[in-house]
Amino acid sequence: LDIDKLHPIRVAIDGVDGSGKTTMANELAEELKSSNRQIIRVSVDDFHNPREIRYKKGRNSPEGFYFDSFNHTAIIEYVLRPLGPNGTLQYKQTFFDHKNNNEVASIVNKADENSILVMDGIFLQRPELFKYWDLRIFLDVDFKSTMSRMVNRERDRNYLGSEEKIIAINNERYMPGQKLYFKEFL
Repeated sequence: LDIDKLHPIRVAIDGVDGSGKTTMANELAEELKSSNRQIIRVSVDDFHNPREIRYKKGRNSPEGFYFDSFNHTAIIEYVLRPLGPNGTLQYKQTFFDHKNNNEVASIVNKADENSILVMDGIFLQRPELFKYWDLRIFLDVDFKSTMSRMVNRERDRNYLGSEEKIIAINNERYMPGQKLYFKEFL
């Protein structure tokens, strides 16, 4: 990355569910290793809110999905601000385990001043996060393609269940929630 900063470069890999964010972020992080800079890999999935917050508007609520899924304050406090201008360089890679619904006792890591953060996740260009990124990448993949990927992806089957359940939650919660994001972001 040819970006000159006096702090770590903060890269967001954004896109809808099933667009390939994690794969791209992992591939980018691997490619960047040749820069001889510290590469910090973080996922928004490690910064969920507890279930009682995520689902307070209902398990299938698009508004709940968009507004309540992630702890943006924790992302800013533990990752983006420490790695930004005048930051402490002390960051956490995880904050919350959404599968077990509990905070994790994450160790505090120390970043090199010239390191590169690669963070993947949905909704990374929300207004409260937007100003913290030095580079934003949005994977523009249509919903038909992402639905097909999610139905055939093992991690979604393990977490969401059958093909019918994956399709139902996508149609009721995920796609409408992501369309709310598009209204605000695009």
